[in-house]
Amino acid sequence: MRKYLTGIFILIPLLILFIFSNTYCSSASDQNPSQCSQINKDEILNLLKELVPDVKILEVGDAPIKGFCEIALETKGRKGIVYTDPSKKYIILGSILEISTKTNLTQERVSDLNRLDVSQVPLDNAIVLGDKEAKHRVIVFSDPDCPYCSKLHEEMKKVVQKRNDIAFFIKLYPLSFHKDAYGKSKSIVCEKSLALLEDAYAKKSLREAKCETTELDENIELAKKLGLRGTPAIILPNGNLISGYKDADSIISLIDKAS
Repeated sequence: MRKYLTGIFILIPLLILFIFSNTYCSSASDQNPSQCSQINKDEILNLLKELVPDVKILEVGDAPIKGFCEIALETKGRKGIVYTDPSKKYIILGSILEISTKTNLTQERVSDLNRLDVSQVPLDNAIVLGDKEAKHRVIVFSDPDCPYCSKLHEEMKKVVQKRNDIAFFIKLYPLSFHKDAYGKSKSIVCEKSLALLEDAYAKKSLREAKCETTELDENIELAKKLGLRGTPAIILPNGNLISGYKDADSIISLIDKAS
Protein backbone atom coordinates (compact mmCIF):
# COMPACT_ATOMS: atom_id res chain seq x y z
CA MET A 1 0.00 0.00 0.00
CA ARG A 2 2.83 2.35 0.88
CA LYS A 3 4.44 1.68 -2.50
CA TYR A 4 1.27 2.78 -4.30
CA LEU A 5 0.85 5.90 -2.16
CA THR A 6 4.41 6.94 -2.93
CA GLY A 7 3.65 6.52 -6.63
CA ILE A 8 0.70 8.91 -6.56
CA PHE A 9 2.68 11.49 -4.60
CA ILE A 10 5.47 11.61 -7.17
CA LEU A 11 2.96 12.04 -9.96
CA ILE A 12 3.06 8.54 -11.40
CA PRO A 13 -0.50 7.63 -10.44
CA LEU A 14 -2.21 4.32 -11.04
CA LEU A 15 -4.95 4.72 -13.62
CA ILE A 16 -8.38 4.10 -12.14
CA LEU A 17 -11.41 4.80 -14.29
CA PHE A 18 -14.57 5.68 -12.37
CA ILE A 19 -17.68 5.05 -14.47
CA PHE A 20 -20.78 6.45 -12.82
CA SER A 21 -23.93 7.22 -14.76
CA ASN A 22 -24.95 10.87 -14.23
CA THR A 23 -22.49 11.40 -11.40
CA TYR A 24 -20.09 13.90 -13.01
CA CYS A 25 -20.65 17.26 -11.38
CA SER A 26 -20.39 20.48 -13.32
CA SER A 27 -20.33 22.66 -10.22
CA ALA A 28 -19.93 22.40 -6.45
CA SER A 29 -23.65 23.05 -6.04
CA ASP A 30 -24.31 19.55 -7.44
CA GLN A 31 -22.51 18.03 -4.45
CA ASN A 32 -22.80 18.29 -0.71
CA PRO A 33 -19.89 20.58 0.11
CA SER A 34 -20.59 20.55 3.84
CA GLN A 35 -19.47 16.93 4.22
CA CYS A 36 -16.03 17.47 2.73
CA SER A 37 -15.50 20.88 4.29
CA GLN A 38 -16.19 19.41 7.72
CA ILE A 39 -13.49 16.74 7.44
CA ASN A 40 -10.82 17.33 10.03
CA LYS A 41 -7.40 17.70 8.36
CA ASP A 42 -5.64 16.32 11.42
CA GLU A 43 -7.65 13.09 11.20
CA ILE A 44 -6.68 12.64 7.56
CA LEU A 45 -3.07 13.50 8.38
CA ASN A 46 -2.92 10.89 11.13
CA LEU A 47 -4.36 8.24 8.81
CA LEU A 48 -1.92 8.97 6.00
CA LYS A 49 1.11 9.36 8.27
CA GLU A 50 0.87 5.67 9.08
CA LEU A 51 1.67 5.03 5.43
CA VAL A 52 3.78 8.07 4.46
CA PRO A 53 5.38 9.71 7.53
CA ASP A 54 6.38 13.02 5.93
CA VAL A 55 3.04 13.80 4.27
CA LYS A 56 1.41 17.23 4.62
CA ILE A 57 -2.27 17.97 4.04
CA LEU A 58 -2.75 21.11 1.95
CA GLU A 59 -6.47 21.20 1.20
CA VAL A 60 -9.63 19.14 1.59
CA GLY A 61 -12.50 19.85 -0.81
CA ASP A 62 -15.09 18.33 -3.10
CA ALA A 63 -14.01 15.77 -5.68
CA PRO A 64 -15.39 15.84 -9.24
CA ILE A 65 -17.48 12.76 -8.38
CA LYS A 66 -20.48 13.19 -6.10
CA GLY A 67 -19.97 11.71 -2.64
CA PHE A 68 -16.18 11.81 -2.69
CA CYS A 69 -13.72 14.30 -1.23
CA GLU A 70 -10.43 15.46 -2.71
CA ILE A 71 -7.31 15.69 -0.54
CA ALA A 72 -4.40 17.79 -1.82
CA LEU A 73 -1.16 16.78 -0.13
CA GLU A 74 2.59 17.14 -0.33
CA THR A 75 5.48 14.77 0.27
CA LYS A 76 9.15 14.90 -0.72
CA GLY A 77 8.62 18.35 -2.21
CA ARG A 78 5.93 17.27 -4.64
CA LYS A 79 2.19 17.73 -4.46
CA GLY A 80 -0.49 15.23 -5.37
CA ILE A 81 -4.12 14.22 -5.00
CA VAL A 82 -5.91 11.33 -3.29
CA TYR A 83 -9.61 10.86 -2.63
CA THR A 84 -11.69 9.71 0.30
CA ASP A 85 -15.33 9.32 1.30
CA PRO A 86 -16.72 11.54 4.09
CA SER A 87 -16.59 8.59 6.50
CA LYS A 88 -12.80 8.45 5.99
CA LYS A 89 -12.92 4.67 5.73
CA TYR A 90 -11.34 4.57 2.29
CA ILE A 91 -8.45 6.24 0.50
CA ILE A 92 -8.66 6.10 -3.32
CA LEU A 93 -5.50 6.37 -5.40
CA GLY A 94 -5.45 7.13 -9.09
CA SER A 95 -7.01 9.34 -11.74
CA ILE A 96 -10.56 10.46 -12.37
CA LEU A 97 -11.25 10.63 -16.09
CA GLU A 98 -14.19 12.54 -17.53
CA ILE A 99 -15.42 10.25 -20.28
CA SER A 100 -17.22 12.84 -22.41
CA THR A 101 -14.14 15.06 -22.81
CA LYS A 102 -11.44 12.38 -22.29
CA THR A 103 -9.95 14.72 -19.68
CA ASN A 104 -7.81 13.49 -16.79
CA LEU A 105 -9.29 15.70 -14.07
CA THR A 106 -6.84 14.47 -11.46
CA GLN A 107 -3.82 15.29 -13.58
CA GLU A 108 -5.17 18.78 -14.24
CA ARG A 109 -5.44 19.40 -10.49
CA VAL A 110 -1.97 17.97 -9.89
CA SER A 111 -0.55 20.28 -12.57
CA ASP A 112 -2.22 23.27 -10.93
CA LEU A 113 -0.88 22.30 -7.51
CA ASN A 114 2.67 21.94 -8.84
CA ARG A 115 2.64 25.07 -10.97
CA LEU A 116 6.07 26.71 -10.98
CA ASP A 117 7.03 30.36 -10.79
CA VAL A 118 8.58 30.98 -14.21
CA SER A 119 10.08 34.24 -12.95
CA GLN A 120 12.57 32.09 -10.99
CA VAL A 121 14.09 30.86 -14.25
CA PRO A 122 16.54 33.35 -15.82
CA LEU A 123 16.33 33.23 -19.60
CA ASP A 124 19.15 35.59 -20.59
CA ASN A 125 21.61 32.71 -21.05
CA ALA A 126 19.14 30.19 -22.46
CA ILE A 127 19.61 28.68 -25.90
CA VAL A 128 16.64 29.79 -27.97
CA LEU A 129 14.81 27.73 -30.57
CA GLY A 130 12.42 30.03 -32.43
CA ASP A 131 11.84 33.77 -32.20
CA LYS A 132 13.06 35.01 -28.82
CA GLU A 133 10.36 37.69 -28.96
CA ALA A 134 7.59 35.12 -29.46
CA LYS A 135 4.41 35.55 -27.43
CA HIS A 136 4.59 32.07 -25.85
CA ARG A 137 7.88 31.26 -24.12
CA VAL A 138 8.35 27.63 -23.17
CA ILE A 139 11.25 26.66 -20.91
CA VAL A 140 12.88 23.27 -21.47
CA PHE A 141 15.48 21.68 -19.21
CA SER A 142 17.49 19.30 -21.37
CA ASP A 143 20.51 16.98 -21.24
CA PRO A 144 22.63 16.50 -24.40
CA ASP A 145 22.97 12.75 -23.68
CA CYS A 146 19.27 12.19 -22.94
CA PRO A 147 17.64 10.24 -25.82
CA TYR A 148 14.17 11.54 -25.03
CA CYS A 149 15.52 15.09 -25.04
CA SER A 150 16.78 14.46 -28.56
CA LYS A 151 13.37 13.15 -29.64
CA LEU A 152 11.63 16.09 -28.00
CA HIS A 153 13.96 18.54 -29.73
CA GLU A 154 12.85 17.29 -33.15
CA GLU A 155 9.23 17.86 -32.12
CA MET A 156 10.10 21.35 -30.84
CA LYS A 157 11.52 22.17 -34.28
CA LYS A 158 8.21 21.11 -35.81
CA VAL A 159 6.36 23.37 -33.37
CA VAL A 160 8.30 26.50 -34.32
CA GLN A 161 7.81 25.67 -38.00
CA LYS A 162 4.06 25.56 -37.45
CA ARG A 163 3.80 28.43 -34.98
CA ASN A 164 5.95 31.56 -35.04
CA ASP A 165 4.35 32.71 -31.78
CA ILE A 166 6.03 29.91 -29.82
CA ALA A 167 9.70 29.78 -28.81
CA PHE A 168 11.64 27.37 -26.63
CA PHE A 169 14.23 28.57 -24.12
CA ILE A 170 16.55 25.66 -23.44
CA LYS A 171 18.40 25.35 -20.13
CA LEU A 172 21.05 22.64 -20.08
CA TYR A 173 20.72 20.29 -17.12
CA PRO A 174 23.34 17.52 -17.37
CA LEU A 175 22.30 14.54 -15.29
CA SER A 176 24.93 13.04 -13.02
CA PHE A 177 24.64 9.51 -14.43
CA HIS A 178 25.48 10.72 -17.95
CA LYS A 179 29.23 10.94 -17.47
CA ASP A 180 29.95 13.01 -20.57
CA ALA A 181 26.91 15.29 -20.37
CA TYR A 182 28.50 17.97 -18.19
CA GLY A 183 31.49 18.44 -20.53
CA LYS A 184 29.27 18.54 -23.61
CA SER A 185 26.91 21.00 -21.91
CA LYS A 186 29.84 23.24 -21.02
CA SER A 187 30.98 23.34 -24.65
CA ILE A 188 27.46 24.24 -25.74
CA VAL A 189 26.81 26.99 -23.18
CA CYS A 190 30.22 28.56 -23.75
CA GLU A 191 29.24 29.22 -27.36
CA LYS A 192 25.48 29.56 -26.76
CA SER A 193 25.15 27.33 -29.79
CA LEU A 194 21.95 25.62 -30.86
CA ALA A 195 23.95 23.91 -33.61
CA LEU A 196 26.32 22.35 -31.07
CA LEU A 197 23.37 21.11 -29.02
CA GLU A 198 21.93 19.48 -32.13
CA ASP A 199 25.35 17.96 -32.88
CA ALA A 200 25.34 16.47 -29.39
CA TYR A 201 21.89 15.01 -29.94
CA ALA A 202 23.21 13.52 -33.21
CA LYS A 203 26.06 11.86 -31.24
CA LYS A 204 28.73 13.97 -32.95
CA SER A 205 31.95 14.85 -31.14
CA LEU A 206 32.07 18.34 -29.67
CA ARG A 207 35.10 20.54 -29.33
CA GLU A 208 36.29 21.31 -25.81
CA ALA A 209 34.74 24.17 -23.90
CA LYS A 210 36.35 27.56 -24.59
CA CYS A 211 35.34 29.25 -21.35
CA GLU A 212 34.92 28.87 -17.62
CA THR A 213 31.33 29.18 -16.47
CA THR A 214 29.16 28.55 -13.42
CA GLU A 215 26.01 28.40 -15.55
CA LEU A 216 25.65 24.63 -15.46
CA ASP A 217 26.04 24.41 -11.69
CA GLU A 218 23.45 27.17 -11.35
CA ASN A 219 21.11 25.28 -13.67
CA ILE A 220 21.53 22.10 -11.65
CA GLU A 221 20.75 23.90 -8.39
CA LEU A 222 17.78 25.66 -9.98
CA ALA A 223 16.42 22.35 -11.27
CA LYS A 224 16.62 20.89 -7.76
CA LYS A 225 14.90 23.96 -6.32
CA LEU A 226 12.10 23.60 -8.86
CA GLY A 227 11.72 19.91 -8.03
CA LEU A 228 12.80 18.64 -11.45
CA ARG A 229 13.85 15.02 -11.26
CA GLY A 230 14.89 14.33 -14.82
CA THR A 231 14.93 15.44 -18.41
CA PRO A 232 13.31 16.55 -20.55
CA ALA A 233 11.27 18.88 -18.37
CA ILE A 234 8.94 21.34 -20.07
CA ILE A 235 7.67 24.41 -18.20
CA LEU A 236 4.71 26.02 -19.94
CA PRO A 237 4.21 29.80 -19.90
CA ASN A 238 1.67 29.46 -17.06
CA GLY A 239 4.15 27.48 -14.92
CA ASN A 240 2.67 24.02 -15.48
CA LEU A 241 5.36 21.35 -15.53
CA ILE A 242 5.26 18.60 -18.16
CA SER A 243 7.77 15.81 -17.65
CA GLY A 244 9.00 13.71 -20.53
CA TYR A 245 8.62 13.51 -24.29
CA LYS A 246 5.62 14.99 -26.12
CA ASP A 247 4.94 15.18 -29.83
CA ALA A 248 4.54 18.53 -31.61
CA ASP A 249 0.75 18.56 -31.72
CA SER A 250 0.52 17.69 -28.03
CA ILE A 251 2.95 20.48 -27.15
CA ILE A 252 0.92 23.01 -29.14
CA SER A 253 -2.30 21.83 -27.53
CA LEU A 254 -0.81 22.12 -24.03
CA ILE A 255 0.51 25.64 -24.74
CA ASP A 256 -2.82 26.81 -26.15
CA LYS A 257 -4.71 25.31 -23.23
CA ALA A 258 -2.37 26.99 -20.74
CA SER A 259 -2.66 30.41 -22.39
